[in-house]
Amino acid sequence: MSKKVSLKLVTIVTEGLLKEEFMTLLRKHGATGFTITRSEGEGSRGAKTRDWEGPNLRFECIVSEKTADIILENIGKVYFENYSVIAWITDVTVLRGSKFVGDSE
Repeated sequence: MSKKVSLKLVTIVTEGLLKEEFMTLLRKHGATGFTITRSEGEGSRGAKTRDWEGPNLRFECIVSEKTADIILENIGKVYFENYSVIAWITDVTVLRGSKFVGDSE
């Protein structure tokens, strides 16, 4: 059995119009991969009612703690003020940890 490795799951829910920006952001800051799914829901601002913006998206990536902190710090600085974005970090234990951590870590 492969060795278990403790890493961080970064989850971001954002407006669909930011898809390319968030893909670039995650790659730039060291994510070796990510999953994107359509997301619906309701939060403090209520349900989204403008279909022309496209669906909300949920990004998930598994990274080191250092990378997770950098990603969330950047999102907070650039996007929280003007966009509908939420983000959080969850502790995860994975097998084949080398798949999730770039060469620079």
